[in-house]
Amino acid sequence: MTILTERVPGQPAPPETLVDIPALLKSYFNQPATPVEFGTSGHRGSSIKGSFNEAHILAISQAICEYRSAQGISGPLYIGFDTHALSKPAFESALRVLAANGVRIIINKGDEYTPTPVISRLIIKHNLGREKDLADGIVITPSHNGPQDGGFKYNPTHGGPADAEVTNVIQNKANELIKHHLAGVATIDFIAARAKVQELDFIDFYVGELEKVIDFAAIRSANLRLGADPLGGAGVHYWQPIARRYGLNIEVTNPSVDQTFRFMTLDSDSTIRMDCSSKDAMASLISLKDKYDIAFGNDPDFDRHGIVTPDGLMNPNHYLAVAIWYLLQHRPNWPKNLKIGKTAVSSSLIDRIVAGLGRELYEVPVGFKWFVPGLSRGWLAFGGEESAGASFLDQQGAVWTTDKDGFVLALLAAEIMAITKMTPSQIYQKLTAQYGSSYYGRKDGPITDEQKVALVSIRGEALVGQSMAGHKVSSVLTKAPGNQAALGGIKVILDDGSWFAIRPSGTEPKMKIYVESQNGQALWQQIMAEAPKLVFK
Repeated sequence: MTILTERVPGQPAPPETLVDIPALLKSYFNQPATPVEFGTSGHRGSSIKGSFNEAHILAISQAICEYRSAQGISGPLYIGFDTHALSKPAFESALRVLAANGVRIIINKGDEYTPTPVISRLIIKHNLGREKDLADGIVITPSHNGPQDGGFKYNPTHGGPADAEVTNVIQNKANELIKHHLAGVATIDFIAARAKVQELDFIDFYVGELEKVIDFAAIRSANLRLGADPLGGAGVHYWQPIARRYGLNIEVTNPSVDQTFRFMTLDSDSTIRMDCSSKDAMASLISLKDKYDIAFGNDPDFDRHGIVTPDGLMNPNHYLAVAIWYLLQHRPNWPKNLKIGKTAVSSSLIDRIVAGLGRELYEVPVGFKWFVPGLSRGWLAFGGEESAGASFLDQQGAVWTTDKDGFVLALLAAEIMAITKMTPSQIYQKLTAQYGSSYYGRKDGPITDEQKVALVSIRGEALVGQSMAGHKVSSVLTKAPGNQAALGGIKVILDDGSWFAIRPSGTEPKMKIYVESQNGQALWQQIMAEAPKLVFK
């Protein structure tokens, strides 16, 4: 009889609970396909569940080829993949379709892993000043999801995540192709496809570009001890070239790549998830906090960041607030009229800091795609998500990436310390003394189909004036103030400025509940307990 070891958050996964990689890969080629469904950032799923397999990738790739043709996109397509087990076979499947459709494909030299922000930067650099021969890209990654999952996302010519209008076209076409057993999907064998591909050293390109966005001279002069944990992700081979080129003292704390991600400590729900904003998933790096001045972790496609100081792992909202405060005062070439972007479920401390510095806030629903127009057109200085994803303009005020960039947010933490002589967590304490403190947190739970319908159809005005947690509901939002786009859920603001928001996850079958209390943890707990009762009664 097999005795199962208890799964404990913050501790390594018991060996018997690790994903069976051969079974995962076998299912990729053999399992029937469920419909393609794009969430907040591409199509994700698991081959074992039939939600991410070869049929999906062949169909999506063909749909992308037809979308490119319809839009007159004739330039190169940059494509890369991360370290998840399903990413490499999906990459090979995609190449077979792209090559058969005559797409000019550019990949990382030597089939090296490719982080999301690298693809975004490549697209932006190629398209700068062009009106024709525009480039786009594909990133094959399920981001921070566990080792059982695969993901596939398309970045159009602006370099950022495709919006719903684009993904709906691709999704519908892909599902039509799947329905007709892939009739209409052009393919050639992989060896022939690989022979048509152009290679480029993405690492050398991206590392060389970084000096446009980060003050490396300041970091170098401060001689900071920096620790980097790639969490087994696509940026694992980027940190040492960055250190060599810019003369930095960066130690990669764990250079391992393992498709089971067995080196990860379990997340709060006792599963393996490479969430660099989670203290449980980041336990290994947090244990080294006293060894470094600043340390940072990133998720597998490096579009998210986790900042560790000697005080521990920073709450993502706290770091976003510090980053915005710093950037608005240390980027003299940024025009004063630029807006600061945040999601509606990010901390209201950001609102107060932005107002205090005389800038305008731009508040949008969850999803980095909402920041793309502002970043690409240069009227948005910064776009940040509550889930530890952000990007910002380069030092001259020009577009850097239009997708989240975990590298630059990590390196910015080192720049902040080099310039201010304080860690980001110390600056956060000063900011709360000036702008007020709050208690912020999120919990995830199951969601029913009925609850999903209720979130879409709820009449917010019916909640105004009702009491909960000892406070009156003062206002209810179902659309974001910045762009009036639907939140995909509801945000309820109480009379003391505390608030909660509920929305379904765009990547997992979960309900996400966000709460920020302006009066301590006890009120936070009370709001968290009463929020679902108020909304779903």
